[in-house]
Amino acid sequence: MKKVIILGSLLLVAGCSTPKPEPEKKLPGKRPVSSLTYSISTGPSKLKSAFGSRHSLHQAFQRWRGVPYRFGGVDSEGIDCSAFTRTLYQEVYDMSLPRSTYEQVELGRKITKDELQPGDLVFFRTGRTRHNGVYVGDGKFAHASSSVGVTISRLDNVYWRSRYWQARRLLDHD
Repeated sequence: MKKVIILGSLLLVAGCSTPKPEPEKKLPGKRPVSSLTYSISTGPSKLKSAFGSRHSLHQAFQRWRGVPYRFGGVDSEGIDCSAFTRTLYQEVYDMSLPRSTYEQVELGRKITKDELQPGDLVFFRTGRTRHNGVYVGDGKFAHASSSVGVTISRLDNVYWRSRYWQARRLLDHD
């Protein structure tokens, strides 16, 4: 019983990340399916151009737009925030990220909100959980929202502004 209580508590703290990913599903149709393998790179990846990044992010977002949020989800039937961030990075930058928000927040280097560029990861504290997304430019970020699914939101939105935690740069924009 004690193990069940501890495990339940850990799942609540994990936020929109999940400790054990579900198996990959192959679904027919236009919606993409994420890969569940990852490796962590120690150095920043070179980015060819900011415009290319913004355009590629927008294209990848459009493929996932409207997919419902599902805690632990990794495919077009439902996806959570860390799986969406992970999938976007795989599709746009051919980079593999860890599965959970708590692992992703350890990557790259911390940057200020004023330094944000397309492709940077943004993190939020939402009560007992953590949430993340990918900055797409113009004060906006793409993420898997628990209320509306995969969407783009503004960082200066009253909800997100008050919960903003930090941003991380995984890409070398120079």
